[in-house]
Amino acid sequence: MSSAPVVRASFAAADYVVFAFMLAVSSAIGVYYAWTDRGLRSSDDFLTGGRRLTALPVSLSLTASFMSAITVLSNPAEVYRYGASIVFYSLSYIMTMMVTSEVFLPVFYRLSITSTYEYLELRFSRATRLLGTILFIVQTILYTGIVIYTPALALNQVTGMDLWSAVISTGVVCTFYCTMGGLKAVVWTDVFQVGVMLAGFLSVIIHCVVIKGGVGPIISDSQHGGRLDFWDFDPNPLKRHTFWTVTFGGTFVWVSIYGINQAQVQRYISCKSITHAKLSLFINLIGLWCILLSSVFAGMCLYSVYKNCDPWTTGMVSAPDQLMPYLVMDILGDYPGLPGLFVAAAYSGSLSTVSSSINALAAVTVEDLIKPHMRVSEKKLSWISKVLSFLYGALCIGMAGLASLMGGILQATVSIFGVIGGPLLGLFSLGILFPFANSKGALSGLASGLVVSLWVGIGAQIYPPPPTLSRPLSLTTEGCNLTALDSLNRTSTVSPTRMSHIAASPAQLGHARLSGHPFWRAFCFVFLLIFSPFARNLLADNWYSLSYLYFSPLGTITTVTVGLLISLVTGGWKRKVESRLTLMKRDTTLFCILKALKDRLMTRAANPDPTQGKKKHPGNINPVFCDIELDYMK
Repeated sequence: MSSAPVVRASFAAADYVVFAFMLAVSSAIGVYYAWTDRGLRSSDDFLTGGRRLTALPVSLSLTASFMSAITVLSNPAEVYRYGASIVFYSLSYIMTMMVTSEVFLPVFYRLSITSTYEYLELRFSRATRLLGTILFIVQTILYTGIVIYTPALALNQVTGMDLWSAVISTGVVCTFYCTMGGLKAVVWTDVFQVGVMLAGFLSVIIHCVVIKGGVGPIISDSQHGGRLDFWDFDPNPLKRHTFWTVTFGGTFVWVSIYGINQAQVQRYISCKSITHAKLSLFINLIGLWCILLSSVFAGMCLYSVYKNCDPWTTGMVSAPDQLMPYLVMDILGDYPGLPGLFVAAAYSGSLSTVSSSINALAAVTVEDLIKPHMRVSEKKLSWISKVLSFLYGALCIGMAGLASLMGGILQATVSIFGVIGGPLLGLFSLGILFPFANSKGALSGLASGLVVSLWVGIGAQIYPPPPTLSRPLSLTTEGCNLTALDSLNRTSTVSPTRMSHIAASPAQLGHARLSGHPFWRAFCFVFLLIFSPFARNLLADNWYSLSYLYFSPLGTITTVTVGLLISLVTGGWKRKVESRLTLMKRDTTLFCILKALKDRLMTRAANPDPTQGKKKHPGNINPVFCDIELDYMK
């Protein structure tokens, strides 16, 4: 594998059978829960599973919800091009689960709300709730369309799998089991799909280990290629990936997903107790670590195989996200069924993300846009929820079609989708952590956070950071057999630093670059016109070069800071808020532990040693060994 052969293999019948089996099982789960729950007619049963779910399936569903096909394809390519520094996401996952379980989960679970944005009306105002709901709906539809389309495009260009057959089958199957089975079907298909994703990764990893003669050579190749030099503690916020950007910035990104995103909140509030809800978050950690480590090692395998002949630079693939499918067809093409297993793994990621999004969209529409304005029976709400699931599924398929025609605009939309999570996190943090925050402060803070996040995000599109900050690692074609590549320019100057045309994972959303669409160039020019005297010097070299992982904390901090100032100025400190709408001491695990210790100490103080006060029986003491002087004259 020292050279990059022209991969001409395509899907065999066995591969299509494996892929179809994955789709069939997902559909069957939806039919099963539609049949078993046919007597349950309320919308709550459909959207939250009747709040009777247990920790294990919910934890796996939490893992699958945002581990999409983009994760399966992009993470290995990230390691291949930039190194394994994304392994530090494992630390940000820990902090994310701690913050979510201690701050956000207790409040949402106590209120028994179905829509996350219902909290915003209870805490602030209806306008705040509607703004949050609309932002969520628009962004989720756009993102879901991209999640359906982009993996299909990458796999089509490498495996030869029909593009639109894959797009439509994915959307139809997802819509089918979401409409039929509701949240229970979504959760249990996620459980199945996590297993398929891991099996797909393992099929590639095991075969690479066999080819390279063990794990040692793969690690050695990655070490010599600089892919394991990730111990960078430079605090410079302009560097793309360091220990601090991945852990600190990544924590904000993932808290905005696990803490307040409707798709995730809807899962853990569906648990039958708060203990199961908290347990599901921490069991979910194991799944996140498994997928992260599998994707990182798959990236190391990718580099080890092609370390002397980069398929991207030679033009064998047109985007980095096609590298994993290329590797699969290269090393597994002679094993019918295994390429199909990897493709099933990639599409399992898509199904889990899309189904979570469809179910969450139906939930917020029912709770935030229908219930407050219409009096409808529970039976009708249940049917409305199913119809909405169907309509949103069709709309997401339509957005996948739009993605193929308007890639540049949608890449910008994906970037905007990433930076909006930070301001929304700041909005919820204002309500939960600061009792004196009021609606004026909340709306002002949200607007300010959005402006700042969009400013730096759009500026980064126009003035991308220099290679010295993004630091792509070297790739070579020295070992290529160029005689087999007569159609390629042997003196190719294709830069290995060009950006992928495929959307990144939620933690990478802010890093997409504009492809030059004139509308967006004009919009960005007007947006930044007032800064033109300084843009190329101060702003372009500093502000716009900020690591994309800091977009979320920037939006969060801006929202909280402005929100607190406006709240104080407008008399928020006089306001009294219901304690159930804010974080209380008894919600935290630390308070429970301290209270248990205090109760134990008080119990001991009230009930001293039971042996005290009782008459002691020293037994027969020999006077010879007694330390009391005896008067033998008496």
